[in-house]
Amino acid sequence: MEIAELSDDATSCNQFTVDDLDIEILPLIYEIIRSVEKDPHDTTQKAKESQDTSQKILELQKKFDSVRSQIKRLPGIEYSKEEQLKKLETLRKQLRLKRELLYKYRNMCSFEIPKN
Repeated sequence: MEIAELSDDATSCNQFTVDDLDIEILPLIYEIIRSVEKDPHDTTQKAKESQDTSQKILELQKKFDSVRSQIKRLPGIEYSKEEQLKKLETLRKQLRLKRELLYKYRNMCSFEIPKN
């Protein structure tokens, strides 16, 4: 893998990350469960609650669709698990080599240039 390819991957990672995902679904699920737990005795109230619950379920479905589309934008999602692990190992190897080089450069003898 070339360095240019790695820098392209790094810039694509900066565009959209897991932290950017908007996957807040628990409040919707909580509202659905609460509305299902309610048991009004009035039939008109039951119909209204049922309609509200159906609306909340539709909102949850839209949220799921939104999350699916967001996940597809994550970099690396098109790779299989094995490909991702192989790429991760390659990046770790490169990081180790770069750290070793940096360590060598830090410990090199520095030559002072005499001032005229």
